Amino acid sequence: MAGPVAFFAVFFAWPVVSIVERGLRPEGHWQLGRVVDTLTQPDILDVLWFTLWQALASTALTLLVALPGAYVFARFRFPGKRILRAVVTVPFVLPTVMVGTAFLALVGRRGLLDQWWGIRLDTSVWAILLAHVFFNYAVVIRTVGGLWSQLDPRQEEAARVLGASRWRAWRTVTLPALAPSVAAAALMVFLFTAGSFGIVQILGGPTYSTLETEIYRQTADRLQLSTAAVLTLVQFVAVGLILAVHARTVRRRETALRLVPAERTEHRPRGAGQWALLGGVLLTIGVLLLAPLGVLVERSLATPDGYGLDYYRALAHVDDSGTFLVPMTDTIVNSLQYALAATAIAVVIGGLAAAALTRRAGRLVRGFDALLMLPLGVSAVTVGFGFLITLDEPPLDLRASWILVPLAQALVGVPFVVRTMLPVLRAVDDRLREAAAVLGASPWRAWREVDLPLVRRALLIAAGFAFAVSLGEFGATVFIARPDNPTLPVAVARLLGRPGDLNYGQAMALSTILMVVCAVSLLLLERLRSDRTSGEF
Repeated sequence: MAGPVAFFAVFFAWPVVSIVERGLRPEGHWQLGRVVDTLTQPDILDVLWFTLWQALASTALTLLVALPGAYVFARFRFPGKRILRAVVTVPFVLPTVMVGTAFLALVGRRGLLDQWWGIRLDTSVWAILLAHVFFNYAVVIRTVGGLWSQLDPRQEEAARVLGASRWRAWRTVTLPALAPSVAAAALMVFLFTAGSFGIVQILGGPTYSTLETEIYRQTADRLQLSTAAVLTLVQFVAVGLILAVHARTVRRRETALRLVPAERTEHRPRGAGQWALLGGVLLTIGVLLLAPLGVLVERSLATPDGYGLDYYRALAHVDDSGTFLVPMTDTIVNSLQYALAATAIAVVIGGLAAAALTRRAGRLVRGFDALLMLPLGVSAVTVGFGFLITLDEPPLDLRASWILVPLAQALVGVPFVVRTMLPVLRAVDDRLREAAAVLGASPWRAWREVDLPLVRRALLIAAGFAFAVSLGEFGATVFIARPDNPTLPVAVARLLGRPGDLNYGQAMALSTILMVVCAVSLLLLERLRSDRTSGEF
């Protein structure tokens, strides 16, 4: 636990505490009365209520829509499955600002639905909820589907032989085994939607506001650091309580599972019901995921003179206004380098944390399990701003170092690594390790021979998640990315913030490139994962 504890203490706790201290202790003494003053304001209470209920609604809707997809990807074998698995992960790495813009072009004024059927959703909360499902669909597919694909189907078949109906066998055998994974996915979706920034900023307008958007407004627009500090404390306490309850509840449901290679559980759809389920999932993916992505591609090609590649060609040149100091092609390379470095950090830190949590060594370790998820629930704006005011002097003067961006991105990637690997590690039967020890294997060799073959699939899934999250991270990166080394999301946001058709078209083109880069990277990961997991058992 030493490495993860030190990492989170220096690069998460220190920056957040520094921000809170500056807001509530501006003149050398604490002004805790500001907490009560802030939390009794009617507009702040409205923000807190909307943050809570929309996050709950978004989580429930995401699970309802995505769990059938998790089953299809875990159990069915069909043409194009590997490509489709990569495609459904693409929305998760898009900058949230871009997700909001895509849905605005789809369901807003003069959007596709408005032009075709006269339907507008941008004035209702449904646009925000659907955008959250679009963004978090892959979380459920990857987290739940990763474990589901390795559950031995013979356990459910045994229940059927003993007289259980198909529904009862799934409810009493499969669902309890999936419960920790479903809870982990629900937790991640809830934290992401509760801290939603770019999506609510674009689709909510002046009507709807979450804690994240309110913190940004109080910090950047009104310069009210004390109010932002109070809201950060509210986030911190609320997320801590939720994680504590989650850790206690899930631990009671954990059992040793019989895991098998995913190749043994996959089969072609059988019967009309399974084919109908596959068709329904594909239709959902097409309408909910591919349609907004298609809007981005269409807008990137729609120039004033007709469809063409003019916006893409403009990306190869340095911006005339001096806003961008390097060609956008260099920005793509920067983003990939940052994402690879952040992935390496997240896999090492998250892997160590997951291995430590597997040992179940007392309340301290269980508390650390909950603390690992805090970066998903605490404002990325706070973390990014905290980096600027804490890591600017010896012994950690990193303001001028390139590693600062990967460190901030890895903070968000580590929880995904832990939550993806932990259910599989805890599902490994301890008797296998004990048998290896009896046969003379050292702890390291027992882990290499027993745990690693079973967890390798989850490790590759975790690495893919960490890479995707790093590639699309925006909230913290926008504060610390240097002008001559921007990332793709930062460049997209800067282009969207400037007027003119050229800037908007370049933002659409850059977002399309980001989608393609992500899809290719995830497709390569799918191929690597399939190659390395096939034939191991």
